[in-house]
Amino acid sequence: MKWSLGKYSWFLLFLASNVCAIDACPTFTIAITKNIVDPDILVVPANTKIKLIILNNDQTPEEFESRPLKVKKIIMGKTQVIVFIGPLPAGDYTFTGAYHPRSTGGVVRATSPVEVKK
Repeated sequence: MKWSLGKYSWFLLFLASNVCAIDACPTFTIAITKNIVDPDILVVPANTKIKLIILNNDQTPEEFESRPLKVKKIIMGKTQVIVFIGPLPAGDYTFTGAYHPRSTGGVVRATSPVEVKK
């Protein structure tokens, strides 16, 4: 079987466009402890792809879910996951913990870069 780079170039271009370069992608962290998210409002720069680290400090699993962010991840107890989101237009994007929706939830707020504090 003969491989052709041209046949797969669209896929390589897709991968390259969706990966942040090392140190070029702002990184933010949220933690889940006792089914509470900290911070519950995460301020990120608008129109910028970001790396989001979600730590689950609880013994039980949690599902991080956000339709506006197009993310759905199961985080086992005492582990973390990394997701890349954005670039996001300015605005608020809600998320919940599907296993504890009343207590585990918050907002990712995309704002102009001047307003963002890490």
